[in-house]
Amino acid sequence: MPKKSTLKLPPIDFGSEGLGKRLARIRKERGFTQVQLAGQIGIIQSLVSDYETDRLKLSAEMAVRFALALGVTTDELLYSSVKRTPGKAPNRKVLRRLEQIESLPRRKQEALIMTIDQFLSSAAS
Repeated sequence: MPKKSTLKLPPIDFGSEGLGKRLARIRKERGFTQVQLAGQIGIIQSLVSDYETDRLKLSAEMAVRFALALGVTTDELLYSSVKRTPGKAPNRKVLRRLEQIESLPRRKQEALIMTIDQFLSSAAS
């Protein structure tokens, strides 16, 4: 019969934000719906919901899948104290809007860019 380990490891403080809440927060920051994220990693939406509400525990494989789909490291996903150093990832909603703008005729793109520039200029004042 194998011996029982006597090694006592100190508990790890994962912060006040649980894994499910952190997953939901990162998903929303990246502009994904649960359905979109589920499609990215090849599962159904109800499973994303179950992970976000901590009804399911993340396996190592699922942690990697979520991290890749969300554009974060597994450390950032699993441990709340890890902060991303290279800068904030672009918001998916903004990126989708940019793709739509790029499909417009050149003249409409320029008009929209002028409007955005005026808005940003007035917001900075």
